Amino acid sequence: MQVTEGAANEAPELPQLIANTAARFKFVEVSADKGYISKNNLQAIVVVGGTPYIPFKSNHTGDKGPELWKKMYHYYKFKEEDFLADYHRRSNVESTFAMIKAKFGERVRSKTVAAQVNEVLCKVVCHNLCVLVQSFYELGIEPVFWAETSDAQKIKPKA
Repeated sequence: MQVTEGAANEAPELPQLIANTAARFKFVEVSADKGYISKNNLQAIVVVGGTPYIPFKSNHTGDKGPELWKKMYHYYKFKEEDFLADYHRRSNVESTFAMIKAKFGERVRSKTVAAQVNEVLCKVVCHNLCVLVQSFYELGIEPVFWAETSDAQKIKPKA
């Protein structure tokens, strides 16, 4: 993870983020907003086997640039409904960010970069726990913890 200044443009960070993530995970598709549209970002996604779903800005055309740029531009323009169906999956991520900010605050208060990363990761863990507990109640799930299972009962704790 790369932490940037609050007003910094994050789009140039995408190729390295994609490369780092591809070392551990397989890409199928990547959705991002218009701010991330660039030839470098499209290429970084395709190189690791993913399909980029990044809308083009109104002043972009498919006339110039590498073949990949033209191909994605024409897919965006001529299959817009299909493109947007894939692109709008990112709204799940946006909803998650909004939930985290609403519950735990928008600001990161730590001073050092390492502490800021840890603070954000803690907010994500807390959010996941809140969603899990809420799901227990909404879906009527009775949680069974490992220590309550018969296998756990057989293990004697060390004194």
